Amino acid sequence: MKTKRKGNRNEHKSMRRHVAAGAYCLRAGGSLGIFDFIAVYPTKVLFVQVKSNRWPSRAEVQAIYEFRTPHYGRKILERWDDYARAPLMREVPER
Repeated sequence: MKTKRKGNRNEHKSMRRHVAAGAYCLRAGGSLGIFDFIAVYPTKVLFVQVKSNRWPSRAEVQAIYEFRTPHYGRKILERWDDYARAPLMREVPER
């Protein structure tokens, strides 16, 4: 359960960062989908997957890669390392 708490904490940290930057965030209940939350900005929509201390597995990245977004949507991976003040970020390109 400790890992689940850390994941929830990091998801909420990421959401707070996006809200502070002007986004409205919608979190997936239970975080059981491909993305943990969606950040809606005035000119873009980010589909965000948050990880703690590792990048997603190949299978997870493949599922994210295959997910179709609208032309204004971007798929973002955020990785929080222990004691980091900000996440490492990567964008998954459209196919």
